[in-house]
Amino acid sequence: MDSAVVWSVEMELEPEIDRLPIDLLAHIFAMITSFTDLAQACGVCRKWKEGVKLSLGRRKSLSFAGWKMDDNSTARLIRHAYSLRELDISRSRWGCQITDHGLYEISLAKCIPNLKSISLWGMAGITDKGVVQLISRANSLQNLNIGGTFVTDVSLYAIADSCPNLKTIVLWSCRHVTETGLLILVSKCRKLESINVWGMRVPVDCFIGLVAISPSLQIKSRSLLNSMWPVV
Repeated sequence: MDSAVVWSVEMELEPEIDRLPIDLLAHIFAMITSFTDLAQACGVCRKWKEGVKLSLGRRKSLSFAGWKMDDNSTARLIRHAYSLRELDISRSRWGCQITDHGLYEISLAKCIPNLKSISLWGMAGITDKGVVQLISRANSLQNLNIGGTFVTDVSLYAIADSCPNLKTIVLWSCRHVTETGLLILVSKCRKLESINVWGMRVPVDCFIGLVAISPSLQIKSRSLLNSMWPVV
């Protein structure tokens, strides 16, 4: 049989979507928000798998909030998202089951030094060990949310040393953080504009010290509210 005829028959048998160029497939996959669906798409064929990888590589933002993810699957997706600027792995009702090991694996991704925003909100399975691993490479970070975690001053020391461009930080209910950690953070992060310390066990006198270091700092705290201080 003539090769042209064979090629024509194969084209007729091939599903139309498989005829799409990989760039167009990647554009389609970029519209899918379900990580379960993306994982299934990867298993269809090699071309689809490459299309999914390409779509992840173009994403500027990834949110795993609401998805039941583990260390390996989360790190694997983030490694492909080399253009990423915003990362949200907050815990929600079902939540990401991320541990310190997962944060370490995520920290190795090429996108981490370029991230502008990270949210680890409510991640009860992480400690200073994992946070320090991640933050030590996130040198471009501007916005950080580690509220509802069990971090201590150790994490704040790492943030102070590694994130000179930090503008906002949420420490909601981080009750193991002390006045010392806050003072060092504000002293070193000179671009810090807002700090949320709602629910923390820190005396009001500490906030006086923070404002003395950075007069324009916006402090969000129940203690300030109860003391009739202006809260932004």
